[in-house]
Amino acid sequence: MSQWSQVQQLEIKFLEQVDQFYDDNFPMEIRHLLAQWIESQDWEAASNNEAMATILLQNLLIQVDEQLDRVSQEKNLLLIHNLKRIRKLLQGKYHGNPMHIAVIISNCLREERRILAAASMPVQGPLEKSLQNSVVSERQRNVEHKVSAIKNSAQMTDQDVKYLEDLQEEFDFRYKTIQSLEQSDKNSALIKQEMLALQAMLNTLDYKRKEVLSKIGRVIHEIDMLMSNMLTEELLDWKRRQQIACIGGPLHGGLDQLQNCFTLLAESLFQVRRQLEKLDELLTRLTYDGDPIPVQRPQLLEKVNFLLYNLFRNSFVVERQPCMPTHPQRPMVLKTLIQFTVKLRLLIKLPELNYQIRVKATIDKNVSTVSNRRFVLCGTHVKAMNMDESANGSLSVEFRHLQPKEMKSSAGSKGNEGPHMVTEELHSISFETQVCLYGLTINLETSSLPVVMISNVSQLPNAWASIIWYNLSTNDPQNLSFFNNPPAATLSQLLEVLSWQFSSYVGRGLNSEQLNMLAEKLMGQQVSYNDYQLSWAKFCKEHLPGKSFTFWVWLEAILDLIKKHILPLWIDGYVMGFVSKEKERILLKDKTPGTFLLRFSESNLGGITFTWVDQLENGDVTFHSVEPYNKGRLSALPFADILRDYKVIMADNVPENPLKYLYPDIPKDKAFGKHYSCQPNEVSKPSDGGGKGYVPSVFIPVSKILNDSTDPHSPSDLLPMSPSVYAVLREHLSPTVIETALSSPYSTD
Repeated sequence: MSQWSQVQQLEIKFLEQVDQFYDDNFPMEIRHLLAQWIESQDWEAASNNEAMATILLQNLLIQVDEQLDRVSQEKNLLLIHNLKRIRKLLQGKYHGNPMHIAVIISNCLREERRILAAASMPVQGPLEKSLQNSVVSERQRNVEHKVSAIKNSAQMTDQDVKYLEDLQEEFDFRYKTIQSLEQSDKNSALIKQEMLALQAMLNTLDYKRKEVLSKIGRVIHEIDMLMSNMLTEELLDWKRRQQIACIGGPLHGGLDQLQNCFTLLAESLFQVRRQLEKLDELLTRLTYDGDPIPVQRPQLLEKVNFLLYNLFRNSFVVERQPCMPTHPQRPMVLKTLIQFTVKLRLLIKLPELNYQIRVKATIDKNVSTVSNRRFVLCGTHVKAMNMDESANGSLSVEFRHLQPKEMKSSAGSKGNEGPHMVTEELHSISFETQVCLYGLTINLETSSLPVVMISNVSQLPNAWASIIWYNLSTNDPQNLSFFNNPPAATLSQLLEVLSWQFSSYVGRGLNSEQLNMLAEKLMGQQVSYNDYQLSWAKFCKEHLPGKSFTFWVWLEAILDLIKKHILPLWIDGYVMGFVSKEKERILLKDKTPGTFLLRFSESNLGGITFTWVDQLENGDVTFHSVEPYNKGRLSALPFADILRDYKVIMADNVPENPLKYLYPDIPKDKAFGKHYSCQPNEVSKPSDGGGKGYVPSVFIPVSKILNDSTDPHSPSDLLPMSPSVYAVLREHLSPTVIETALSSPYSTD
C-alpha cells in the first residue's frame, strides 16, 4: 500500500494536519494523482543536488502532462482546468530554483510519515501535545486580528490628519485674507465677526490636533503592547517549534503568518511616522500658545523609532538552520571543509529593501566557547537579501557555499584539551547586516542555534546526540556552555524524540511496546517511566551494562542498519525490532511451530536476528535464534531473500526452512514476497561444471542444529562445499536457493 493510500485512511483529526502543509507551493491534487511516482523518487537527495532536482522537476512536469492527456480524453473539464493552472504555477515558481520544490516535497513526505507514525501511537507525546496547544492557536488568531485592527486604526488616523491639514489650510487662507486688509477695514463689524469665527476655527484646530495626537498615541500603545506580549510569544513559540522540528519533530509552520504580522506592523509604524512628520510640517506653518504638537510629537516619534528598531531586530531570523547537504536529517552538525547551507529571512517584507541588505556570516563572533578550537568560514560569506530566490517571495538570503575551517593553534596544540569531548563543544554562526530606510539606520544581528563541529564523519552519531539533547532540554538559543552541566531529560519526552528519529529518518516511528523496551534498556524495569529523569551520561557516555558501547551508539547503529538494508521491511511494520529475549519467548510460546519474529540484537551493534518456535516430539516448546546478521552480510544478500531461503539441518535430516509464519500468524511469503529480489521461476539452473574448469564452490544460508543446542550455527561459519556434498544438496534444495547463494556470497565483518 502506498504511503498516500495510508494517509487517506487516517482519522479526520490527522487528515486536518495533512491539509495544513499542502498549498500552492505543492498542490494536493498533484500529490494525489502522482502518488506512486512521487514516492518512488529520491526528493531528499535532490534537495541538495541541483542537477538531480532539475531532472526531477522536468520529469514531474512530464507526469503532469501525461495526466492532462488522460483527463482530456475523459473530458473532465474541471480537472483539466486545475492541472493546466498547476502546471503553469510549478513551471513559473521552480524553473529557476528546482531544489526548492525538492525540499518542499521531501518535507511533505516526511511530515506524512510522522503523522502516520503518530496515528499508530495510542496517545500524542508530551512535546507534540504542547506544540498543538489550543491556547497557542487562539493566540495566533488574536495576533492576526489585532494587527489587522491596528492597520485599520492607522489608516483612519491618516484621514484625520488629512482633515486637519484641510482645516488648517482654510484657517490660514482666511487669516491671511484678514491680515491683508487695511487697518480701517479691520474695525468693521463684519471683520470682527470673522475674527470670532477664526478663533472658533483655531479652537477646533487645537481640538483636532489633540485628537490626532491622542489617536496616534493609542495606535503606538497598541503596537507596543502587541509586540511586548503576544507577538513576542508567537516568535518564541515559532523558534521553539523550529528547534523541535530540527530533531525530527513535527514540521514547524507559521513563519509566513508572522511575516504578515511583522510587515503590517512595520507599515503601520512608518505610516504613523509620516503622520508625525505631517504634524511637524503643519507646526512650522502654524503654532500658538498651548499647541500640543511641540510637546507631544517628539516623545511619540521617539517611541515610534524605538518600536521600529525592536521590530526590525526581532524580524531577522534564521529560517533554516545550518545543515550539510550530505546529511539533511542531521542539521547543526558541521564537518570541517564540507559545505553547508543556511537560510535567513527578514520578516518585514518591504519592496524598498529588495537587494539593499547585505548579510555577513561569521563563526563564534564575540562569544566564549568551551572549545580550544577556533574556526573561520570559507566561501561566499556576504550576500544580499532578495525576494526573487524564494518561491513565496519572502525577503531572504541563502548561503550555500560556506565551509568551516579549523585554525591552527598558536601553541601548536590541536583539538580539545578541556573536560569536554569534541562532540560536546558548541559553536555559534552569527549573521549581521544594516538596514537604511527612511532616514533610519538599524544594525541587525542574529545567530544560528548552537552547532557541533566535527572533523571526521565517525564523530557524527555522538555530535547528533548532543544536538538532540540540547534542543530537547532548553529553548535558550545561545547557551554554548550547556554541556558544562547538562540537565537531565524527562524520559517520556526523550522517548518521544527517539520515536521521531525513526519516523523522520526511516519512515516509521516506534509504538508504545517498542518504546517500553527502550525505557527498560535505559532505566531497568520500572512500574512507570513518566516522571523519570535521565542523565546525559547515561544516554550517551556510559556503556550499557555488560556491553562495550553506549545506548545511543547501539540505537544509531540500528537506524543505520534499517536505512541501508531493511528499510522496506521496517516501513511495512514487519520488523518488531525492539523486544527483549524474555518477551520474545512469551510472545512465541503459544504460537504455531515455525512462527518467527525479527528483532534487533542487544549485544551486536547494527545486528538483526530472527527467532522461531518449534515443538519437540515430547510436546515441549523450544526456541531457536540465528546469530545476528550485520551490515557486512546484508550487503551481500537481501534480508528478505535470507528469510526465504534460510535452511536448517537438524540431526542429519533433510535441510528445510523452519520459518513459516511471521508473528502473530502472517504467512511468510505474504509478508515478504514483494521484497524478494527474484522469484523461483526467474532463476536458471546452475551449470554442472562451474566456470573455466573450476569446481563450483558456494555459500548458502544453512545452519546445523545439534541435539544439545537450541541456537543454529552462523551461516558464515560454513566452509566451501565439496562437489559430493554439493550434489547431495542439489537433490534436496531448489535451484533458486543455490543460484541465490552462488550469485550473492556472504561476507564477514
